[in-house]
Amino acid sequence: MRFVRVFYYSFPVQLVLLHLKKFQVLLVFWFILLSTLNSGFMRSYGANALFFSPEYLGKVSALSSGIVGVAAGIFIMSWNITTFILFSRHFRFLATTTKPFLKYCINNSIIPIFFLIFYFIKAVQFDTSKELLDYSEILVLILGFICGLALIIAISLIYFFGADKTIIRQMTPVISDPKLFKSQFQKPAGRLSESRLIKVQWYLNSPFSVKKVRDVSHYSRDFIENIFGRHHFSAILSIFIAFIFLITVGFFMDHPAFQLPAAASILVFFAILISISGAFSYFLQSWSIPFVLVLFLLLNVLYQHNVIDPTNKAYGLNYTNRDERPDYDEESLLRLCTTENTERDKKNMLQILENWKKKQKDEKPVLYIINTSGGGNRSATFTMNVLQQLDSISHGELMDRTFLITGASGGMFGAAYFRELARRKAHGDTSINLHDHKYVNYISRDLLNPLFSSFVARDLASPAQKFRVGNYEYIKDRGYAFEQKLAMNTHGALNLQLKDLAVDERNATIPLMLFNSVITRDSRTMVISTQPISFLMKPMYDSTRIPRMDPDAIDFGAFFSKQNPMNLRLLTALRMNATFPYVLPNVWLPTNPVIDVMDAGFRDNFGEQTAIRFVNVFKDWLEENTSGVVLIQIRDRRTGGWDNPYESNDITEIITKPLLLLQYNWYKMQEYNQNDLLSLSEKIMGRSFEKLVFEYVPKNEDEGATLNFHLTNREKMDIRDAIYNEKNKKPFHLFEQMIHTDHLKN
Repeated sequence: MRFVRVFYYSFPVQLVLLHLKKFQVLLVFWFILLSTLNSGFMRSYGANALFFSPEYLGKVSALSSGIVGVAAGIFIMSWNITTFILFSRHFRFLATTTKPFLKYCINNSIIPIFFLIFYFIKAVQFDTSKELLDYSEILVLILGFICGLALIIAISLIYFFGADKTIIRQMTPVISDPKLFKSQFQKPAGRLSESRLIKVQWYLNSPFSVKKVRDVSHYSRDFIENIFGRHHFSAILSIFIAFIFLITVGFFMDHPAFQLPAAASILVFFAILISISGAFSYFLQSWSIPFVLVLFLLLNVLYQHNVIDPTNKAYGLNYTNRDERPDYDEESLLRLCTTENTERDKKNMLQILENWKKKQKDEKPVLYIINTSGGGNRSATFTMNVLQQLDSISHGELMDRTFLITGASGGMFGAAYFRELARRKAHGDTSINLHDHKYVNYISRDLLNPLFSSFVARDLASPAQKFRVGNYEYIKDRGYAFEQKLAMNTHGALNLQLKDLAVDERNATIPLMLFNSVITRDSRTMVISTQPISFLMKPMYDSTRIPRMDPDAIDFGAFFSKQNPMNLRLLTALRMNATFPYVLPNVWLPTNPVIDVMDAGFRDNFGEQTAIRFVNVFKDWLEENTSGVVLIQIRDRRTGGWDNPYESNDITEIITKPLLLLQYNWYKMQEYNQNDLLSLSEKIMGRSFEKLVFEYVPKNEDEGATLNFHLTNREKMDIRDAIYNEKNKKPFHLFEQMIHTDHLKN
């Protein structure tokens, strides 16, 4: 019983209990990290891979792991510093010890040690099963992490040792002079109050020795507070130095050396949040919430008066002339899709269809349309694999036979990259082999590291830096970092503007690509194309029989005709098409009122709706000039809506299920609705309409590639092997028959 009592009143145990009793918000960060490592938090997005296989300069190495170790050390020390400032008043005996901050860190190590042990166990399990590393390679990564962690902790403690010596040097003259000490600290009103102290009998003097707590009741409160105040100043100064370092990193982030592993950026971000949370609690105490509310109102006023502007822009558009911004209202949209405009744009598109037909060998060829689904890097990689296989089957004629490519998010990355390689080859670049697997490796490379690094170092810390596209300036943020990394991964192939592609699309040298995004204001689709497409702004209908239909899509080029729309970067069009909430910033557009757009997947994740509307608009030409239309759909999930069933496994989900039902079933509902549209199109086109579906189905459902901008080695292998599974053999065989006979199946 005595042992239990001694254990209970030990300093480490009392610190853990104090963490649980007060400032639980600081424990939330530990919970999120542990849940992430345990594949709980953001499991479907593969967040744990960022910690277990961190990339730096394109490689998973001891250096990249060491950087994560440094970031982990920063997080742990930030937590220690913040809680030391908050808790030290409850443990005044620390002020009379040598190196009080070191003593505090040793006794406050239960949670960090548990986290590190858990991390190493999970890292070994992950790297063996997911990254396919042997134990020697894993040992190198762990040693790298430990070295980085040890380095930052050593630097921190050396800093505080120096601070301790300075404090001792400053306090020694006062302590050694009884009269001076009495005059400054032994005032009647300055005696210590026991009400705020927590009972502690023993503390760890070092990792391997314990010491009994000294009685400090004879010291004045002013003396103790003076000692702690000097340590608090040193602690706050260290956080300020770290923040300055983060600003410096933000200034040089365009260089790959400053693009930290995503896990490191997350840990540094959490370290900053812990420091800010602690500062609010310490300095403002009960005034923390009112202060945050006032700060929020102030920032809102500054934003409303255009003093600050944290919004992301479409790189290439003109935002400078506010007087010429288009009005986003019903009348403006209806003016874009008048009968006169749609007939003019249809005439232009019919000429492009004729240009495409002239390239074909058969008098009535089959027209191919490619749809590719969203799904981050897994969809980009699967799309590239499938397109390479289809192009191989067609003996290099896939892009010539294809007229239109639509889709969402990552799938469009893969399709745009393949199309650009084909365009360069068509223009005489003999070095390109479209079937080379290196292009799959390029498009599957990590995109998360610079994104998170920029979010922490630029979006949150560094003053705004600018870059130019043509005559216009924009702020560098995580959207810019994402685009630059995508351009780097593809060796500059996608670093183009819409105007660079307009002629080739008009001449049907390459397939037409439509980049969709969803307007958050009303869920209309913003369709980006190098060609005018007002005929896609609303469904085809007989106005004499059906009441008026408002446009549910917008022709980007026509709507922003005065904002230089063809100056838009292709990389930006792809990013607007793939703007998953919070991961990438919504893109704000120069309209009155201002609107913003996000991921195309919220309206049409499979690219099918736009393709079906296109077929219905030009059905007469297609029936007369082709032997049929083949819709090739490349998707990162199974058909039929059987993926990720929303099951209630615990009582809390009974409460949350009605709220999250739409989120879980969103893509499934899209598929059901599009199947209805597809059946109507089949009736309109008759037997001259075919759909081929290629699905990414993992070998093991529990080990499939995650919806992420980062893939592990096993995930890349699983995606590569998926094109040869039984479900995909049949559509490949049907495609081979169609492409060589130039007719649909009987």
